[in-house]
Formats: sequence, C-alpha cells, structure tokens
Amino acid sequence: MSDKDLVDNMERIWSSLSALCDSLSEDDWKLPTACPGWSVQDQLSHLVGNESRILGRALPVHIPRQTDHVKNETGARNEIPVDWRRSWSGQQVLQEFREVTTERMRTLRALREEDFTKETETPAGVNTVRELLGRRIFDAWVHEQDIRSAVNRPGNLAGPVADHAMNRLAMAMPYVVGRKAQAPDGSTVVFEVTGPAGRTLPVAVEDQRAKYLDEVPNSPTVRLTMDMETFSSVGCGRIPLDEVQADNRVQIEGDQHLGQKVLEQMNIMV
Repeated sequence: MSDKDLVDNMERIWSSLSALCDSLSEDDWKLPTACPGWSVQDQLSHLVGNESRILGRALPVHIPRQTDHVKNETGARNEIPVDWRRSWSGQQVLQEFREVTTERMRTLRALREEDFTKETETPAGVNTVRELLGRRIFDAWVHEQDIRSAVNRPGNLAGPVADHAMNRLAMAMPYVVGRKAQAPDGSTVVFEVTGPAGRTLPVAVEDQRAKYLDEVPNSPTVRLTMDMETFSSVGCGRIPLDEVQADNRVQIEGDQHLGQKVLEQMNIMV
C-alpha cells in the first residue's frame, strides 16, 4: 500500500465515523459497547484523545473517576481523555472529533515522501510514521465497529479500510497459531474468512515456527470458518467465545481440540 493510499484510508475511516455518529441520539451516545466500561461516546472520545496527542496537544489534567474496568497502564492512560469528556454531550465530542481530524488530515496531506519513514512513538514502541498511520487506521476501524455493534448499524465491512483491517488481523495469525496456541510441528491451520473483505489464511508450523503457506492444503489439521465481523470481533476480544459458539458463528473442521485452542488464543488486542 502506498503512502497516499494510507492517508486516503485514514480520511475514509474518519469520514465513515463522522457520518455514522451524525444521526445518533443522546441515548445512542450513552449506550454501552463491547469495551468494558465504555459507551458509544467514550469510543469517539478515545479516538479524539489519540489524534489530539499526535497533534502535540497535552493530556487534560484529570483523574478518572471510573476505573474498575482498567486493567493495565495503557488502559489507565487511555481513560484520562475518555473520562474527562464524559460530562459532555455526544454532539460536543463529535464536533471536537471533526475539528481534530480536519487538522490531522491537513498535516497528513502535507507530508513529504521522506516524512513517512521518520521514527515516531507507536503503541508498540518506536517505529515509522507509516507504521503509526497503519495502526491508527486499524484502531479507528475497530472502534467504529464497536459503535456500529452497540447501535445495531452494521457496515464498513467491505472496501479499502476493511481490507486494511483484514491485513492487520492477518499479520497476527501465525503468532496466534505458533506462539499463543502452541500448535504442534507439522500441523496446518486454515482461517476461512468469508465476506467481501474476507480471505483464506493457511498457516503451517515447521520447526516450532508458524508461517503462511503459499497454497491452501487440501486437508488441513484444522479449518476455522467465520465471517469478517466475527473474525475481527474474536481477534479484538470483543465477544465472549461461548456466545460465538452458541450462535454457531464459527465452524471448526478437523482437530477439534486444536481448533478450540486457536479460537481461544485469537485475541491480539492489549
């Protein structure tokens, strides 16, 4: 993906979020989402906080009041801009989101080719501006899906941004199979993800290392079939596995024990 494509995708996901949130009622804004302790409004406040930080704006001086759902240092840091805006209306948060993302888009459109390779801080440590942008697109798409699920307005599961999200999730599947699920040597795991942005992801374990195969095996050790929405929900830890399986949203063919183990280890979010 070119740098221009990345910037275009950033604009696409921000525009999609803006359009989605434009028609929300104040009751909609306060609905709970799959992120523990966070409402629809909190989701957008989180995105505003992240993009404000990248613009160099200081975090508000604030001690969050609702912290029972916070599990780690990252969560505690994320909670500051979220809790600070909880007394606002949803429309106020949306107005700030539009202002912040408009300014961010101006800076992104002004970047030169060499600027994308400069080092910057990312959630996973120092990396390039290009990698940070890829992460920001994925993060915004995941939180958009949280909002869509809460207000029962599914969408943005096809097109360039959904393809980008699928790419980010796919990058982690060898790690899930090899490191997290500890699949044995010689085993093959195929993720069959259906839908416009879906794809077939064949992973093999050789010499205790998992990697993608060039071709899909005819008889893999296990095959897990699910749609894109389920794949992302499980991969981002947004849905209890018993609920997924009770609704038959995932089909496991082949080694049931290994398939269950892989499914249990698919969550790649902090």
